[in-house]
Amino acid sequence: MISNDSIEQLKARLDILDVVGSYIELKKNGANFKAPCPFHDEKSPSFVVSPSKQIYHCFGCGAGGDSIRFVMEYEKLSYPEAIEKLAGQYNFSLRYTDNKNQQKRSPLLDRLNEYYQTLLTHNKEALSYLKDRGIFESSIEKFGIGYAPGSVQTISYIQKNMFTMNEAIEVGVAGHDNGKSFARFIERITFPIQATNGTIVGFGGRTISGHQAKYVNSPQTKLFNKSRLLYAYNFAKESIHKKQQIIITEGYLDVIMLHQTGFTNAVATLGTALTPEHLPLLRKGEPKVVMAYDGDSAGAAAALKAAKLLSTSGFSGGVVLFSGGMDPADMVKNGQIEELNNLFRRPKPFIDFVVDHIIESYDIRDPKAKHSALEEAVGYLKTLPALLQEEYRGKVAQKLGISSSVVNVNTHNLVYSNKKDVRTPQKDMWELSLIKTVLEYPELTDQILDAIDPSILQFHQREFRLAISGQTEAPELMAISVDESIISHKSYDELKAELINFLIKHYNQEYKKIQLKSDMAFEQKAFLIRSIRGKITKLQRGELVAYEG
Repeated sequence: MISNDSIEQLKARLDILDVVGSYIELKKNGANFKAPCPFHDEKSPSFVVSPSKQIYHCFGCGAGGDSIRFVMEYEKLSYPEAIEKLAGQYNFSLRYTDNKNQQKRSPLLDRLNEYYQTLLTHNKEALSYLKDRGIFESSIEKFGIGYAPGSVQTISYIQKNMFTMNEAIEVGVAGHDNGKSFARFIERITFPIQATNGTIVGFGGRTISGHQAKYVNSPQTKLFNKSRLLYAYNFAKESIHKKQQIIITEGYLDVIMLHQTGFTNAVATLGTALTPEHLPLLRKGEPKVVMAYDGDSAGAAAALKAAKLLSTSGFSGGVVLFSGGMDPADMVKNGQIEELNNLFRRPKPFIDFVVDHIIESYDIRDPKAKHSALEEAVGYLKTLPALLQEEYRGKVAQKLGISSSVVNVNTHNLVYSNKKDVRTPQKDMWELSLIKTVLEYPELTDQILDAIDPSILQFHQREFRLAISGQTEAPELMAISVDESIISHKSYDELKAELINFLIKHYNQEYKKIQLKSDMAFEQKAFLIRSIRGKITKLQRGELVAYEG
């Protein structure tokens, strides 16, 4: 893990104008800078960067944070990945809490990839294969495509460059059997596989010399877990965020060809079906997921498994199956771009795809088969939220030609959203000024809390509670911090005068409420009235009084 001291030292070097300004164009606006928000579409700029507070906030979508948060959101990186990226940009050496350091980058993989790339430029057979598949030279460079030679040559290169065989085995480019070392990628076109931050963690290889396995991937290592990685996600993540869609294909060439023609939100699984371990990566930015698989039996089976996983996990999107032996790469090469556009725009929704596949896999002319189809379909529906179960009962019944009352999915637990109507919140500038004072002059917090309690604020209790508890990274507080129309109280005397005026109004209102109470004992009412009158008198003399609930 990265040490906290190291993170704090890096933060001290960061300037939010430099960081954000390296991604988007900022324009001066008073003490702050403004720009159209990079996290949602908008016509008039509502994204504000504050150099004095070293934070950003969007008044449109609520996004906000510091330099690290911006890089995390913009690049779709985890917290450690964003820190490491910024450290690299600022030439800052991070320290880790252990010596093992859980190394994220392998110098051996980097050097080996350079070697493979150099060999490709001299290998006519490999270059001819890539050209025949429609791969541009620019794509070869962008995706770092190379060529792995024979095992002896690779082992020799590793040793000549002062790497040990243990290192090579540890990162998955070599193996050891019967006392001999061997390279895992032999006479193959290589595709470097990168983590979300762009570091090489493994390779995929495509044979061009007739090896039994057409494609191979690196084995599981401390860097490479194919069940958590998606090929080319590091190139696609920005486009995924902007388009709010991710296209998942089956192969490297599909991805590369799709990127060549503008589908830059395409990625691929790594020789394995989609797994639950992929889901955290897919949730980033909450895009719609399009599974674009071959229409053969293997592709359909993988798509069905993925559709079940994604639908029961709450994802939106659908499935595209390619027919006639075609795949996305073939369609791009044939110039069928508009057809691809239409397919990706209107995929078959996951639930419809699963329900149709289940029912079509049975001969429902046979009553027993129809019953089995019903049982399997109902079993699937029960994995979905109750509202969706109810919605799809009719579809199952219609496909089977039966009454919907027979499709029993236990909808008595139907749950609807309990969200209240969203209304534009009212603003109270005095309360907002008080909150901004707490944020900018925390040393005045104790005096404020001696006089008032959050419960007596009418409009901004939540923001006040967040401020006094020190939760300065809350979006609501960032919005207050960068709003130049909200003025803080810069001195205690100024604050005291404002508090006195506010409390006089507050206690006068409380006085009227108690006078109107008919269900309160006379003695209690008289005591409270005397107490409130005493407070108002002191306030009118210019004295702050302690708050009592």
